[in-house]
Amino acid sequence: MRGWILTLTGAVGIVFGFSHIGLADAIDGDWCNSSGKRMSIRGPAIVTPGGQQTSGNYNRHFFSYVIPAGETGAGATVEIQLLSEYLAHAHQPGDPSIQEWRRCQPGVS
Repeated sequence: MRGWILTLTGAVGIVFGFSHIGLADAIDGDWCNSSGKRMSIRGPAIVTPGGQQTSGNYNRHFFSYVIPAGETGAGATVEIQLLSEYLAHAHQPGDPSIQEWRRCQPGVS
């Protein structure tokens, strides 16, 4: 009986531990890449790496938008997937290249 209680307690602890980790991150925030580009996501609103404000499809761990006119690749869709609290990957469907984005350091936006 004691072994069963310890097992159950451990399982509950693991479940609550993982659920806490999952709630701690969201794609919202300021993102920087190694080439010096920046973007900012706030719900469905984004300031693109080209500096334009537009909107897109928002999910807590995913964001997609259509590149606005006047920017390189205008009309193409960009999909951004949150991989961890501090790392996201962006790509265009059909293009195998991936851009790595990291949370901007405090004071950088």
